[in-house]
Amino acid sequence: MNRMPLPALSSAVHVSRRLAGVALLALSLGTASAALGHGDVTPQEVDTKGLPDLGEAPLMENPFRPGNQHADLYDEAVAVGERGYAGNCAVCHGIQAMSGGLTPDLRNLEEWDDEFYLQRVINGTERGMPSFKSNLDQTAIWAIKTYIESVTP
Repeated sequence: MNRMPLPALSSAVHVSRRLAGVALLALSLGTASAALGHGDVTPQEVDTKGLPDLGEAPLMENPFRPGNQHADLYDEAVAVGERGYAGNCAVCHGIQAMSGGLTPDLRNLEEWDDEFYLQRVINGTERGMPSFKSNLDQTAIWAIKTYIESVTP
């Protein structure tokens, strides 16, 4: 029977423990960087060509929603919003607003959440979401909300 000499066995156990420690450290660093990476986004401007300039005064309700002031531009707002969402929101909130669990699932926002949504996008949060007030105008912000509503079941 071939038996490993005791010093070689001890050395093999030591190497295995070191490899396990390195693997655990790598896993921990990867998890920490994912958690700290939330909100680490460079906001992208959104081309709102085809939609009206909604001005500076904050609107408290989505103007592109069916039944509202610019409902006739709903389809265009969805298209603009999809591009805006992809460049500004998807990295944290997921493709088609389906969160992977680390960030809020935006499909859970209701119509009554319009003011809440607007304030979060403009001001950001203390938990890592950046403020988009310098990069997104109100037209882009509401177009993104229109897109989110379009993918909400």
